[in-house]
Order: sequence, then structure tokens, then C-alpha cells
Amino acid sequence: MLVAAVLLALVSAVAAPGASAADRPTVKLSKSQAGTGGSVTVSGSGWRAKALLMILICGQAVPSRGVPGGTNSCANADGRAVTTDAEGRFSRRLPVAEPPVPCPCVVHVATVTGAKAEADAIFQVAGHAVEPLPADTAGGRLSVLTDTRLDGSSGLLTWFGAPPARTLVFTVGNVGTSAVKNPVFQVGTSHGVFAPQWEEQQWRGTIGPGRRARIELPVELTGGAHGDYTVSLKYGGKVLAEQPWGVGRPWGVTLFWVLVCLVVPAALFRAGMAVVDRVRPRRPGGRSRPALRLRRPELTLRLPGLRSDPAEQPPSSSTLPWFTPDSDPGTAGRLSAPHDDSPTTPTRKGPT
Repeated sequence: MLVAAVLLALVSAVAAPGASAADRPTVKLSKSQAGTGGSVTVSGSGWRAKALLMILICGQAVPSRGVPGGTNSCANADGRAVTTDAEGRFSRRLPVAEPPVPCPCVVHVATVTGAKAEADAIFQVAGHAVEPLPADTAGGRLSVLTDTRLDGSSGLLTWFGAPPARTLVFTVGNVGTSAVKNPVFQVGTSHGVFAPQWEEQQWRGTIGPGRRARIELPVELTGGAHGDYTVSLKYGGKVLAEQPWGVGRPWGVTLFWVLVCLVVPAALFRAGMAVVDRVRPRRPGGRSRPALRLRRPELTLRLPGLRSDPAEQPPSSSTLPWFTPDSDPGTAGRLSAPHDDSPTTPTRKGPT
């Protein structure tokens, strides 16, 4: 039993490197050279299942060094995207285009979302200029030793649309044999599936062989940015780390526009009413609008034997609608001949 266990352990140790090598992403080309206007079939295996990949032709690159210039040295306009199958394989036809820098060139395949993975295959663009690769002046190799994080918080101005800002903090170690002086990092920010927008930032200092250093780099987005962003860190043409960043919506901007939509119409209405009131013709009394007067019913107390003021006496003529001026009872007596209403005493006639 002991011998079998030892043999099993040895077999596992020998087979492990082969298994890990087989799991690495690989890229194969249908031809190693083609001219502009032609095409080449790119196939690969060992990739993550259902992964979205980007295929590009890049200059000044070799598989051993990758693509030092990043995607800036690639023919990005003629790139193609492909999705791997359930077994991590793919095959895609790629048009041949000249990269913006001279060859040696490679066909560069890298993941767009999820865990980063990339692979290169040597390719020659017929008729394109070829120049020696630039010397590697890095003077050492940096590796990220700790997880990256974003320090800082949003203030009141960010709530009203100011650019969100953070500080990317990480620790790197020099795993090379020479010191690294004033390293230049590339910090990129991407939103959704869009490619990162890279910005070079130099860190002042020297990192000796076997030493480590804590790096802090500022990161800033555009004004009004919101949603899910990804901050990427690149050094020497290789992506060292990625950090997600969820940016809240600037609700102050929304509140501002809501207030504008309410206040501006109200102000325009008041201004219009003031103009209408000013241009309206005025009455002779000096008032543009007739004043409303409320009259209370007047109570008149009349006592017998008292004569009221002639101005307060009711009109003599009747205003009843069913009488005409000729048949009005109140005027009939005045239209007849005058007569004496005093009482008379009957007289007795005597004999004549």
C-alpha cells in the first residue's frame, strides 16, 4: 500500500505540468503570412467556456513578450470578436490589415470580460515594414503582491455631477534582478463591455530587487458618470490587476432639472400676467379692475306720524309687472277730477 501511494504521488506530480500546460489558452493560424486584403482563419482551444474574445493583428510584438504597446499597436478597426463554445474552442475568419507600427507581428487573442487570459501567434503581414523590437529597458519585473483597492468617497459635488475620483492602492514587488526606477503604470477605466481608456501615470521612486513598494495612483472619471466601471492596471504591456467600481447616479442633477421644469414655467406665467395687467386699458377712475362692493340690506323702521326723507320715499308709481301705467291703481285717483273728501252733514230743507 505504501509503495502504491508513493507511485501514485509521483505519477500525479509528473502529469500535473502536462495538465496545466494543456489547460492554457492556445491560438493556431491557418497560414503564417498574408497580405493586406486577404484573410486568415484563427482557431483556439483551452479557453473559458462561453467566453467573449477579441482577435487583433498587432505589431512590434512576439509571443514571448506579448504586446508591449498594448492595443495601441494593433489594427483595432479590423479586429473581430468571437465567443467560445462549451468546450472552450473557437474558430473565426480574420481580415488581414496593417497595424500602426512595424512588424514583427502577432495575432493577439484576449478575453473581453471575466478573468483575463490572452495568447499570441506569430504572423507576418506581407508588404508591411519590419523593424527590430525596441530594447527592454524596464530594468526589472514588477508583480502585484496584494489585492488592489479604491480609497476615497464621493462628496456633495459628485452628487451634483462632479467627476468621481478615487485612489488606486496596491503593493508591488520587484521579482527581477535589477532595480526599477520611476516605473510608469497605465491605468485604464472601462464601462460595461467597452475597451478601457488608458492613461499613463508615473510613480516616483526606486524599487530594488526583492523589494516591495506601496503604490497610490489617482483615478478620475468624467463628470456625471454612473454605473459599473472597471479600473485596470497595466505595466510593461501586461494587465496586472483589475478592480470593479460601482458609481452611484448623481441624483442632484435630476433634482435640479425637476426644479427647473417647475420654477421656469411658474416664472414665465407670472411674467406674462404682469405684462397683461400692464397693457390692459384702465378705467376713467384710475382702476384697471372694477372694485367689488358688497351692500348689506338696509332695514328701515317706519313709525306712524313720522315722515321719511323724500329721498328715501319709495317711488309713487307701481312697478308691478301686471299693471300698465294707465291701469295702475295708484295713479287712477290722480287722473280723476278733484273732489272734496271731507265729511258732509246733511241739511234739512225747510219750506220755501
